[in-house]
Amino acid sequence: MNMTKHEIFSRRQLLKSAGAVGLGAALGRFAPAYAGTTGQAQSPALSGNVIDLEIDDLPFKVNGRTGSAIAMNGTVPGPLIRLREGQEAVLRVNNRLKETSSIHWHGLILPPAMDGVPGVSFAGIQPQSVFTYRFPVTQSGTYWAHSHSGGQELLGLYFPLIIDPIEPEPFQYERDYVVMFSDWSFESPEAIISRLKKRSGYYNYDRRTMADFFRDVGRNGFSATFKERWDWSKMRMDPTDFADVTGYTYTYLMNGLTPEANWTGLFKPGERVRLRFIDAGAMTYFDVRIPGLKMTVVQAHGQNVKPVEVDEFRIGPGETYDVIVQPEDRAYTIFSEAMDRSGYTRGTLAPRAGMTAEVPPRRPRPLRTMADMGMSGMEGMGGAKASEGMKGMEGAKATEGMKGMDMGAAGKKAEKMPGMDMAGHDMKGMDAAEKSRQRISAQRQTAIDAARKGGDMGGMKMDAKMGAMKMGGTGGTGGPSALMGPSLPGSPPVMHGPDTHGAGNSSVAMSEINRLDDPGSGFEGVEGKILVYSDLQSVTPFYDQREPEREIELHITGNMERYSWSFDGKKYSEAKQPIAFRYGERLRLILVNDTMMEHPIHLHGMWMVLENGQGANQPLLHTVSVKPAERLSVAITADAPGQWVMHCHLLLHMELGMLRVIEVSPEVKS
Repeated sequence: MNMTKHEIFSRRQLLKSAGAVGLGAALGRFAPAYAGTTGQAQSPALSGNVIDLEIDDLPFKVNGRTGSAIAMNGTVPGPLIRLREGQEAVLRVNNRLKETSSIHWHGLILPPAMDGVPGVSFAGIQPQSVFTYRFPVTQSGTYWAHSHSGGQELLGLYFPLIIDPIEPEPFQYERDYVVMFSDWSFESPEAIISRLKKRSGYYNYDRRTMADFFRDVGRNGFSATFKERWDWSKMRMDPTDFADVTGYTYTYLMNGLTPEANWTGLFKPGERVRLRFIDAGAMTYFDVRIPGLKMTVVQAHGQNVKPVEVDEFRIGPGETYDVIVQPEDRAYTIFSEAMDRSGYTRGTLAPRAGMTAEVPPRRPRPLRTMADMGMSGMEGMGGAKASEGMKGMEGAKATEGMKGMDMGAAGKKAEKMPGMDMAGHDMKGMDAAEKSRQRISAQRQTAIDAARKGGDMGGMKMDAKMGAMKMGGTGGTGGPSALMGPSLPGSPPVMHGPDTHGAGNSSVAMSEINRLDDPGSGFEGVEGKILVYSDLQSVTPFYDQREPEREIELHITGNMERYSWSFDGKKYSEAKQPIAFRYGERLRLILVNDTMMEHPIHLHGMWMVLENGQGANQPLLHTVSVKPAERLSVAITADAPGQWVMHCHLLLHMELGMLRVIEVSPEVKS
């Protein structure tokens, strides 16, 4: 259904007027147990017309060691807030810190001044002062909130938020629990950033060793093993780089408790239990399963979806998934493993207090794949072969492929290899790497020229009309591109354009492809159904079904060696102008991940409709996780005048530059 700007404005006014509706009946049938151990009473939710919150420092004990946290109302995570759709929320936040603070209501559609981003939508909550958030509650579902000031979220300032719906939900359950994941370090955010700036792989203790190299040579042969190592060297990444910050410094928590403390939710046999999963991790993706128990996904990002039965799902920072389970008369382990397998958190579902279930063994360390390098489907392209010209290379070039490997027990053998600096695990011959980059850029330009002419390259036909292989890099943030349409599952690879986005981008994939039906690296050999984005279907179609009238292409970029993160190669401090949306327009945002890491991209103030091939029932998301070398698209209705931000929800990436301001032009009064 097409809608005029006037109709869109009228809808927003209608939503605002809903704030006049009173709180009404009691807030929901159940008070979710939250941050309580076995045998504790259920923690009450904070609700009502006016809610008082207090931010302060807190001594925080983890596994017998005490650190300094920033807490809400004296707990980490902070208390569960429970609102009701249609009410006006009034939340008075008292900042007792000696620094400015803030609260961002993650995923909520509200006025810009209430969004909680200092320097963009408001001035922040000054020390020793009270700020009142006041906004109409126009939605329902599972959400959360956190500080948007410096490293405060990393230090514990986050908490869950449930909004009960006016209309009955399309699923039933008898018990309701919040399950909030987070990561905790006794190192300060400043110390972590300092270490990563000095050595980006500081926390990666699972890098491949020379012993791995010789083992792979014995299994796959020298040529194949060397080619694979060389490919990774050119991309300036290590295939074990799944997380910048790992279990080496992090303790992973469930509802603020360690695996040893074992958060436990009780149930009666035969009950349907709703689990509201929230990833509040600052830097951690979690892979979630309950061995022996199927999970039916019924909400994604607070929005009802058509039920999907799964055995496991991956959740990125900022995301929420609600599932229904129906456990039998036994205990189950809720097992949440960090994506890089460097640690885990766990809890228990049990019919009686004191029961536990077996904790499953940790899975082996995962490795990145060719798809993460942007090489998937490109093997037949003569100009794109990563191994071309390998024979006869000098020793300095050969050893370039070994950069970043931990020498381990094979160090003595490696010492005899030319061009290898054993002291610093670094390689000589960096000029060879730069020449290699230039050669790849030249090959990429050759591919682009061939595509434009409809040529044949290495056996792969290139359609000049973009039918077989579309060309990337056409839109940028400056305005509309030639409309290329949505990026859907099954779309052909898209060659990366000639623009590498400057020094701020160090690892440009040869091609990008839609990976919405791919669960991601690390699930190789895993049995059972794993949730993928292409599974998600909204129960209710989004109100605006117009086709996008223009497209903006935005590249997710970074330089791992410098530990610098950006969009289109520019850090936030270097982006002089906001990205401009026109009020009332329908546009397509194409996100292209040039890096070899997952990035959860969060947009404030507006929904992103994920173009996943589900027609009018494409899901609404507030955060989209973009896989390495992936190209995905979302449709956005610019119905929220004002300034908003879009950023990576890996908090260190945001702090170091992966953030942009989105400016929706003011509505035109008729």
